[in-house]
Amino acid sequence: MSGLITTPNLANPDALYAELVAMAGDLSAEEALNRAARLILLLANHIGDPAVVSHAIQLAVAADQAD
Repeated sequence: MSGLITTPNLANPDALYAELVAMAGDLSAEEALNRAARLILLLANHIGDPAVVSHAIQLAVAADQAD
């Protein structure tokens, strides 16, 4: 199993963030959530390791709870 990279690993994170925000466009909240879910499933499939995806989910939930 490969570990989850949690240190900065993007050449241009601000541009990617802007693209993620723009992906919602003028969609309704439900449509934007559906699009985000499709993106998550595509990336999870690309990762291909359920343990790594599960670890990412755990980190996301923990970060959200810390806010």
